Amino acid sequence: MTPAETGTRPRVEGEREQEILAATLEVLAEVGYDLLTMDAVATRAKASKATLYRRWRGKPELVVAAVMCHHSATATVPDTGTLRGDLLAAYCGHGGISDPQAQSVLSAVVTAMGRDPEFAEVYRRDFIGPKVEASRCIYERARERGEVHPDVDLAIVAPALAGIVLHRAFLLGEAVTPELVGRVLDEVILPAALHGPVPPASS
Repeated sequence: MTPAETGTRPRVEGEREQEILAATLEVLAEVGYDLLTMDAVATRAKASKATLYRRWRGKPELVVAAVMCHHSATATVPDTGTLRGDLLAAYCGHGGISDPQAQSVLSAVVTAMGRDPEFAEVYRRDFIGPKVEASRCIYERARERGEVHPDVDLAIVAPALAGIVLHRAFLLGEAVTPELVGRVLDEVILPAALHGPVPPASS
């Protein structure tokens, strides 16, 4: 029986919690989700496995907490005054898509979501959900400034930047840089957002 099942769960918090979460990200980036174990994290963090179970029910909750902690510095929705500036700030800052550790972690997370339904549920609820709302806020604010066409479907356009950049990174092997993000913005996202959907050709 794990300590989590005994009902005694003293809090692990503060600097010690941050050390454990940082160790979790290191192990995740190195070996991926499948090979990450509570034992491995405990060893890296110089903690006992019981200490981890006092704070987190299991691997899914621990990994999601670590990813969310890594992104906490960028939790505030950027407000630079332009759609381009906001998206660059969101995607190219600490923990953004151009952060090398974030890329390694994301690669592991995508694999985990396909193999572990429990992890996928927790990750979509606790991490992706707030990210989707933040992205929609950026686009809605830009729409009020006249940078986004009234007829643009934000459910399609808002995730497109991440989709294109991650395709180039994971499938084509390109390095993700602020310059790449800027090119995708200038050549695809911003024109699509400003001009709106193309009317169907008349027969």
